Amino acid sequence: MTTDVTTEIVPARAGHADFIAWVQLAASRSHTDTSIWEVYVDRGEATALAFLKALNSTDKPHYGHISTFKVLEVDGTPAAAMCGYFNEELGMAQLIPAFGIASEAVGMTQADVAAGMARIASYQNCAATHVPGAWIVEWVATLPEYRRQGLIDLLLAHTIENGRKRGARVAEIGVLIGNDKAQSAYEKAGFVQVQELRDADYEAAFHTPGMRLLRRDI
Repeated sequence: MTTDVTTEIVPARAGHADFIAWVQLAASRSHTDTSIWEVYVDRGEATALAFLKALNSTDKPHYGHISTFKVLEVDGTPAAAMCGYFNEELGMAQLIPAFGIASEAVGMTQADVAAGMARIASYQNCAATHVPGAWIVEWVATLPEYRRQGLIDLLLAHTIENGRKRGARVAEIGVLIGNDKAQSAYEKAGFVQVQELRDADYEAAFHTPGMRLLRRDI
């Protein structure tokens, strides 16, 4: 006996905010035991998730905003998500104000923020150099019970097509060094490694040697 399963890719909406926060945390952890968000808030997973929910729910968009995400639902249940954006539109300049809003939402003082920023300062040592006009794929994660079912392949194709429709000619995605399964999956989708950045302070803070940037034509 077989059971029909319905999959649908939908724009993320306000009701997805908790799920998107989990996606952001899981994607940032990657194959490691921590993430930039946990290092920044320094108050455990629950506070990191609250921070990310506040971050993805700000009034103004940025690359961590819920409006940049597509969600793949299985029988109406969110199972996987990722976002796509242009750095020129929704990059770091747009994210920084949202950082302050999210920090305040979880009760961080100015001193807490300063200490958190110091803890994650090495993140910039492995910040990728994006080509102008690249469609950046970010925040990729699937719930454990839905993994190894090809959902990310569907979402990735959908996200890349959205970038092509927006006029992008290349897509880029970052992978933490050591996440070989993810890198292999992206390479099968046509991405090629174009940059590798390693830093000892980055590794001490985030438990991975650094970041690789992958790129493909679209």
